[in-house]
Amino acid sequence: MNKRQFLKGMMLFFPASVLIETLAKQAGGGDTTATDSRTARQAAGAAEPAAAPGTGEAGAGGTAYDASGHWYGMGIEIDKCIGCNRCAVACKTENNVPPEPFFFRTWVERYTIKGGGETAVECISLDPKPRGEAAPEDRDVLRTFFVPKLCNHCAHPPCVQVCPVGATFSTRDGVVLVDSRRCIGCRYCIQACPYGARFFNHGTNTADKCTFCYHRVVRGLLPACVEVCPTQARIFGDLKSRASRLVRFERMNNINVLKPALNTEPKVYYAQLDGEVR
Repeated sequence: MNKRQFLKGMMLFFPASVLIETLAKQAGGGDTTATDSRTARQAAGAAEPAAAPGTGEAGAGGTAYDASGHWYGMGIEIDKCIGCNRCAVACKTENNVPPEPFFFRTWVERYTIKGGGETAVECISLDPKPRGEAAPEDRDVLRTFFVPKLCNHCAHPPCVQVCPVGATFSTRDGVVLVDSRRCIGCRYCIQACPYGARFFNHGTNTADKCTFCYHRVVRGLLPACVEVCPTQARIFGDLKSRASRLVRFERMNNINVLKPALNTEPKVYYAQLDGEVR
């Protein structure tokens, strides 16, 4: 059997991509790491140069974006959130989130603490009509406050562990993303997320979630939710940079994360977080 007959026989049983990868390895140590890296970068929209988030400028000298030089996170100051819901609206617009009122990449919850230890939680993003504080007749209400929520971009994400095809992955700069071209819609990651931050997008038939607006971040821009917040309750930054606002935010506030006992190491940090928040 000559080489041409052998290759024809191989293509009947193996996809072309598998065959090419196999032959490349046999031909002298072909390394697919670079190919996998390019695929992840393309899925994340990270092909453009970038500067520090918030500068709005490309990397100096047009240098390529180096994900290994960053470690992104977000801070949220509870006392500053006024429940305007602009973050959720901006996120939907920026990321083409389905228009139905129950699909969100980020949302805002209103907590009402009453006497006797009762806590009522309401997602105001489902009904973004203007609302005031608790009515004067609600004498049993001790306090109310708003809590923005989103994907926590965990350092040890359960969603990545359960994905059977590797569609959910962590980038080198600490952002958890979904490759929509690889996702098979099994919903395992949605069930595994302990923060309820994922949903099934019926338009794409894939899992969907917050990406920190990664396509903006790699170009030196802020996430849409951070940019539109009128009280600057959200702070985005690079934890590897001492000059980052997020680093200063962590240093000067009493910081908590959601569900710390799970050891997922979330990278969304809350200041003045009430113990009733889950």
